Amino acid sequence: MRNHLAVTLPVQVAKDVKTMRITTLIRLLVIFFLTTASITEAQQAKSIPRIGYLSRDLHPSDSRASSPRSLEAFQQGLRDLGYVEGKNIIVEYRYAEGRPERLTALAVELIRLKVEIIVTDNAASARAARKATSTIPIVICSGNDPIQSGLVASLARPGGNVTGLTNMITELLGKRLELLKEVVPKVTRFAFLDDTEGPGGSMFKDAQLAAQALHVKFERIEVKSDEPDIDGAFRQMVKERVGGLISSSGFLNVATHRKKILQLAERNRLPAMYSSIAWTDDGGLMYYGPNTPDLFRRAAVYVDKILKGAKAAELPVERPMKFDFVISLKAAKQIGVTIPPNVLVRATKVIR
Repeated sequence: MRNHLAVTLPVQVAKDVKTMRITTLIRLLVIFFLTTASITEAQQAKSIPRIGYLSRDLHPSDSRASSPRSLEAFQQGLRDLGYVEGKNIIVEYRYAEGRPERLTALAVELIRLKVEIIVTDNAASARAARKATSTIPIVICSGNDPIQSGLVASLARPGGNVTGLTNMITELLGKRLELLKEVVPKVTRFAFLDDTEGPGGSMFKDAQLAAQALHVKFERIEVKSDEPDIDGAFRQMVKERVGGLISSSGFLNVATHRKKILQLAERNRLPAMYSSIAWTDDGGLMYYGPNTPDLFRRAAVYVDKILKGAKAAELPVERPMKFDFVISLKAAKQIGVTIPPNVLVRATKVIR
């Protein structure tokens, strides 16, 4: 009996030790795989770039939003480059809902989310983002003169954390004046409706050369950004017998102001050339200028380059490559204007 126990006990101990070793090994393997999985998930989450999109406009779901097609063009540009939202890129969207004073706070929100890039819809949004950060790259989709705004040192070498695209070309306002003059050849007094903080001043000076060549008077009528008196501006134009209007692309392009300007232009039967295609979509007479969706699509290229290591300071600011000339025959009929055939044939889009 003693010999049997002497043999049985060591065997049992050996079995117990073996079982403990297997159990320990299994536990270690489980811990290893769980740890590895956690590290892998963390690395994957960290590797997905997060960018911010800052807009002065209303949310695209709002029917009054001026640029849903532009945002769609930016998103398509990302997809064309292989980025799929939620899979290999995250986009945080912030909208000021037509209230520019909210932009800086929204930019700070994006910074707290640790975005790698802030994409802005215009120069006003870019200025707000620049106030919030001087290190995170900022890409402008369609901004007015970024040099005058102090956002870049030059178009060729921006020199800071801002780059992107500009819709500003020196001859743009003069070209709009020429086209409007062709529609109303007998008119000799035109007005440029601009806001006090807008970038239109430099463009207006250049447009005076076109006005002189056309033998017309071209006056700049300013509206205060903080207390816009649009009714007063139109009373001034009526008093001075202005026969044609060109709107700016700054603060007055906000949906609420745009609607009021269009109503007053129609009421006063005032032919007008507007600063974005959103105006003709809302019932305005004409638009001539850059194809904005194309600018937004090209902004995705900047995002891709910066994510791959390029420096915003070294990426040149690019100018428009495509232009639109939109004419609304419906609006022309409402204000009693006939569009000459030689002007109509040049339109890229006609609204009937």
